[in-house]
Amino acid sequence: MKKQEYTVAEEQELLDFLMKQMPDTSRTRVKELLARNVYVDGRRTSQFNFPLQKGMKVTIEKSSGRDKLRPRDLDIVFEDQHLIVVNKHEGLLSNSRNPNDKTVITVLNQYLDASHQHCHAHIVHRLDRDTSGLMVVSKSKEVSRKFEEDWKGTVTDRRYVAVAWGHIEPPKGEIRSWLTDGEYCVLSSPVDNGGKLAVTHYEVRQTCRRYSLVDLKLDTGRRNQIRVHLRELKHPVVHDPMYGYKDDLSPVSRLCLHAYRLCFTHPVTGRRLRFETPVPAAFMKLMEL
Repeated sequence: MKKQEYTVAEEQELLDFLMKQMPDTSRTRVKELLARNVYVDGRRTSQFNFPLQKGMKVTIEKSSGRDKLRPRDLDIVFEDQHLIVVNKHEGLLSNSRNPNDKTVITVLNQYLDASHQHCHAHIVHRLDRDTSGLMVVSKSKEVSRKFEEDWKGTVTDRRYVAVAWGHIEPPKGEIRSWLTDGEYCVLSSPVDNGGKLAVTHYEVRQTCRRYSLVDLKLDTGRRNQIRVHLRELKHPVVHDPMYGYKDDLSPVSRLCLHAYRLCFTHPVTGRRLRFETPVPAAFMKLMEL
């Protein structure tokens, strides 16, 4: 993969800088490169409005033949011989026992086969089907096992962003409850009833007339945790068919929950990795209403 390196001469946002360096490249193509092929001072950066400072080094990787094989149902934001980090699109299952279902695992296995890598994708953690965002998938059972053996020590930060109904008060806090799997959904109890303890920290980023844009950090990773906890606050995630309002009239067609940050220590190389994706455009359009 070829690389081009540039030195920042003045303060500006990353996307604007890239457009100036590639005047003959379409804005769409530049955004595609930004999703997975841009580094700032050696760190992969996909944030379009990342604030560049004078003297920083911006590196752009040119696509290789393997990049042409990359799937459309998700974005590969990082890959090495041990693992893949993807930005999963909403509507795609993480994994399934039904071999006929399209999932992150089946899509990646097709990619690994087409690129002759002689390995298989293995699930490390999951996102709900209708939640988009960052996931890590291993290329071997051994690497998956390393994550499982020390998940909290390996994964240092996972953040989500959601659009919730109404104005949340207080605008910053912690939600703590015990979750159990019901017949149709996850049930929550404010006291220990034998379920699994779930802890979510939240902070409101922005509000508008109807909605709040909320940043969420998990101490635990239970099934449907964020969706259940925001319902507990009486401010459910917008367009949540299971835990939200039955008369949800929001002008979106997707669950407004996105895993935007994933930080972990590489279980093989020991390298500290940090990945971020922008807030989905559909979320920001809601915040303008």
